[in-house]
Parts: sequence; structure tokens; C-alpha cells
Amino acid sequence: MTNAERSPEKIHYICQTYVEMKAGRNGQTGLKIAKQFEYSTASEAQNRAEREALSEECAGADAYMVIEDPASGEVGEPSFLVRLGKVPELDDF
Repeated sequence: MTNAERSPEKIHYICQTYVEMKAGRNGQTGLKIAKQFEYSTASEAQNRAEREALSEECAGADAYMVIEDPASGEVGEPSFLVRLGKVPELDDF
């Protein structure tokens, strides 16, 4: 297959928010995904993350982009645009 025949990469811009989970048996609180929004531009995702992070029920928010290879369906590692408040460690992605 030549480069001209390959499907172009698809970029996804995501805003993902988190809420704190109550302490479990071990007494530690954790984070879980609350909402996830997809946008067509990086600035839209970043603006939404900034607005969501101001909400009382939101522990934190990420705005990031991932690149998908439509031919294989594989998605690359996230590239963060902004990370606000309490968010998971990068190793947790």
C-alpha cells in the first residue's frame, strides 16, 4: 500500500473530568472518570476542561489529544493540553 492509499490519521481532542470516590476498605480515596467530551479542536477541549474544573463536584479535568490510525484502530498515547485539579498519574492512563 502506498502512502496515498493509507487512511489519514484521525486526531481526537478529549476533555475528561474526574470525581473523587469515597474511601474504600483501605481508607484511601480515588478518582474515577465522571464525564468525557470529544471536540474538533484543541482549544474547545481545553476551554471545556477549564470550565469543568471550576465546578464544585469536579475533582479535576484533563484536556488531551490522541491520534488514531483508522486502518488498524490503534490509538496512541495521550498528549495533554492541560491538567487541572486532582487528576490520575500519567502511569494510570
